[in-house]
Amino acid sequence: VLFRSQARRQPGSAFKPFVYAAAIDAGYPPASIIRHLNDPIDTLEGAWAPEDEHSADDALPLRTALRTSSNRAAVRLLQDVGIDKTVEYARKLGVGNVPSVPSLALGSGEVTLESMTAAYGAFANRGLLSTPRFIRRVEDRDGQLLFATDAPPVRVLSESTAFLMTSLLSDVIDAGTGAGARRLGFKAPAAGKTGTTNDFNDAWFVGYTPTLAAGVWVGFDRPQTILPN
Repeated sequence: VLFRSQARRQPGSAFKPFVYAAAIDAGYPPASIIRHLNDPIDTLEGAWAPEDEHSADDALPLRTALRTSSNRAAVRLLQDVGIDKTVEYARKLGVGNVPSVPSLALGSGEVTLESMTAAYGAFANRGLLSTPRFIRRVEDRDGQLLFATDAPPVRVLSESTAFLMTSLLSDVIDAGTGAGARRLGFKAPAAGKTGTTNDFNDAWFVGYTPTLAAGVWVGFDRPQTILPN
């Protein structure tokens, strides 16, 4: 319980949907083309081009870029939409304060498993973010209400943006980096995103069906490589 709600780890590519949600609200439809993927990004440390084993193309449709988890596309999209805007979206979706740096698109900020799962739940819940809670209601033996959590969900995304994000994240499960679930026989409607971090210290999957949002983190208490590659 303490780990899921307090421990903060880098989410890797599981952070990318927040970049894409900000892009959709900025007027990027799923069929739009992200260009100049091979151009380095200017940073305080000099020109930087993220490693990207998924594709060498210089342009990708937005839908394909998320499905294949293209690092170059995510970083370019972050530059186009704006780092500050994406930081604002991450905060609005409840994952907390994240660094305003180009590598943010690759999940360099630290988040909790609980906040990531709740944020993806907002994609599933038509843009409404619910606050995670352990206890909803307490009654005494006579049925008298002693405690109730009355925390209504808060709108953080439009219904149309949440719908489009679910469409994009469904592609990840059906034919992208999460397609292993389909190969193993999972057939229910689902959407989600995988994530790994540098040196393979953390592995994530966060996603949802029409009735359940869930997040899984794999790693060691003290960060170290789980397995090479």
